Amino acid sequence: MRALVIMGVAGCGKSTVAAAICEQTGAMLIEGDAFHPEENVLKMRAGIPLNDGDRQGWLERLGEELARAVVTGMPAVLTCSALKRRYRDVLRAAVPGLGFVFLQLSQEVAAERVAHRPGHFMPSSLVDSQFRDLELPIGEPDVLTVCATNVLSSIVEEVIAFLDL
Repeated sequence: MRALVIMGVAGCGKSTVAAAICEQTGAMLIEGDAFHPEENVLKMRAGIPLNDGDRQGWLERLGEELARAVVTGMPAVLTCSALKRRYRDVLRAAVPGLGFVFLQLSQEVAAERVAHRPGHFMPSSLVDSQFRDLELPIGEPDVLTVCATNVLSSIVEEVIAFLDL
C-alpha cells in the first residue's frame, strides 16, 4: 500500500494519527482540510454542513494530490473525513489499492473533542451532521477500523501492522 487515508468524523484524531504515522514511516502527510476551497471553510465556520456538491471538487483535488505523491514513489498519508462510500470511491479511483483507516468513536466523544479543539474552523455544532452523513466502511476493501480513543502509540502500531511495513 503506497497511500493511506485516515478517515472519520470531526474530532476523531485524523491529523494527530496521520502525523504520527508519517513520523514513524517517513510518508508524506497531506492534510485534507488545507485543500478546502474558501467557500467550504466559510460555510463550515457559519455552522452550515457541506453537501455532496461542496465536497466533490475537494475530493477530486485530494485524489490528484495522492496520485501525484504515489507517482513520485513517495508513500502518502491523507487526512480526509471520507464520510460516504462515494467519497471514498472518488479517492480509490485516483489511487487504486488505496487503504483506509477508519477512526471510530462515539458522537459524544467527538462533540467533546471538537468543542475543545483550538484554532479549527469546524464548530462542534456540525458534529451531528457528520454522524448523519457517515456511512461505515464495513465490507469495503483495504479498510482498518480502529477505536479512536485508544492510546496514540497503539493506533500507530495497528496501522503500521496493517500497512505491513
